[in-house]
Amino acid sequence: MKGRCLLGVDIGTYSSKGVLVEEDGQVIASHTVQHGIDMPAPGHFEHEADRVWWKDFTEIVRTLLETSGMSPAAIAGIGTSGIGSCVLPVDSRGRPLRPAILYGIDTRAAGEIESLERALGEDEILRISGARLSSQASGPKILWIRQNEPSVYRAARWFLTSQAYLVYRLTGLASIDVYTAGAFAPLFDVRNLRWAEEAARLITPLERLPRTYWSCEIVGTVTSAAAAQTGLAEGTPVIAGTTDAASEAVSAGVSEAGDMMLMFGSSVFFILKTRELRNTERFWSSNFLEPGTFALLGGMSTSGSLTTWFRDRFAREELSQEQAGGENAYALLAREAAESPPGANGLIALPYFAGERTPLHDHRARGMFFGLTLSHTRGDLYRAILEGVGFAVRHNLQTMREEGAEPARLCAVGGGVRNAPWMQAVADIADIELSVPQQQLGASYGDAFMAGVGVGLFGSLAEVGRWVRNGRSIKPDPAAHRRYDPLYRIFRSLYETNKALMHELHDSVER
Repeated sequence: MKGRCLLGVDIGTYSSKGVLVEEDGQVIASHTVQHGIDMPAPGHFEHEADRVWWKDFTEIVRTLLETSGMSPAAIAGIGTSGIGSCVLPVDSRGRPLRPAILYGIDTRAAGEIESLERALGEDEILRISGARLSSQASGPKILWIRQNEPSVYRAARWFLTSQAYLVYRLTGLASIDVYTAGAFAPLFDVRNLRWAEEAARLITPLERLPRTYWSCEIVGTVTSAAAAQTGLAEGTPVIAGTTDAASEAVSAGVSEAGDMMLMFGSSVFFILKTRELRNTERFWSSNFLEPGTFALLGGMSTSGSLTTWFRDRFAREELSQEQAGGENAYALLAREAAESPPGANGLIALPYFAGERTPLHDHRARGMFFGLTLSHTRGDLYRAILEGVGFAVRHNLQTMREEGAEPARLCAVGGGVRNAPWMQAVADIADIELSVPQQQLGASYGDAFMAGVGVGLFGSLAEVGRWVRNGRSIKPDPAAHRRYDPLYRIFRSLYETNKALMHELHDSVER
């Protein structure tokens, strides 16, 4: 290989991935590591930062260098991303004080959200943060640690997130990018780009919050200690990086206002690039990755995690056969779903198995299968789950349009795009055309490009078109869309009709 290359590593909910990429976008090597997720109590989701994040990072880097034969000195820059935003308290030496509390799927801080809303006022929170508080916000989770684990809170020097911890391990410097800092609501003032003192007084002192950077800014360089642990060259520049969904948007080719990414991962996340910072109560408004860029964000609590749940409980034999060298269990389930007609033979699923984020903002929402009969098959059940995600996507897009935010181009990325029946169902239900990039390496690919911007190989993220090409388009079937319309109305009614019962059931389980 001639010249230099770029390293990108992304830490996900159930797996981590890294890539080495040439300056022209050609992938030299990639490697994926699977890992688990801890659920110590209902609604609590955690990762051990060293056992998952740092272990995955070091294994990925060493494997990439070994398989590619690249010299560590050839890596011009390093970009990282991770699930977010997470909350990881570390001590003065950067050692984790407890497992990291994960993003919006972790709903433990519902009481803290209510107390902050009472103390600050919902309108003031909206003014500071650009959005209402939800389980996605990190501020209430820091407050949860303060109130429930006082010894951890007292020992905390920094509250970091996933990619920020990797940057800390590599450079010894505490950082957070502006985009991810926005998710530390209500601690970050999205209009003045600073930590908000009025909110910090209720949660944690400002000095425990790291310095903010734009995502492509260089925070520092690889230390001698990090070089010894990873095999990287000491002195290699490391950028601030960002949350995985934003980096995935870069890898999808989101570059112009009106471009929107739909990321089908463990959850669904939406990023619509906008021309200004919007006022919104049902979504999240954020600065994006570079100065003067903005985004409207949305996210569902479950997506791929639903398909994992279904496979692990209702396709155990097929999963065992796959592990013994047989057919992929997901592929088999997708084939069964394709044999079920649109509408899953009259079966509707609410995908709120871990509550719901946008546009409901209801951590007490619950999942449901409605319309079950003795004639329904496993394929019908699986198709209903896929369509339930599609109905929820439509709900989000419809709500965005009601707020005057109209996507001009929709890019679909993530592991879910490999499931053809699923993507066709989403296109048909929402009556949208999905553009799928040719390169499907995800957030790690975006990390590498951002590192290239950081070290000056590219002028800005607007040049990502030099790397990203459209692979295929999924167009809606008008006949299928008409068939889904009455089912969508039932889908919406099911939540509204059963909302009080969901809350009552949730509260009884909590008690």
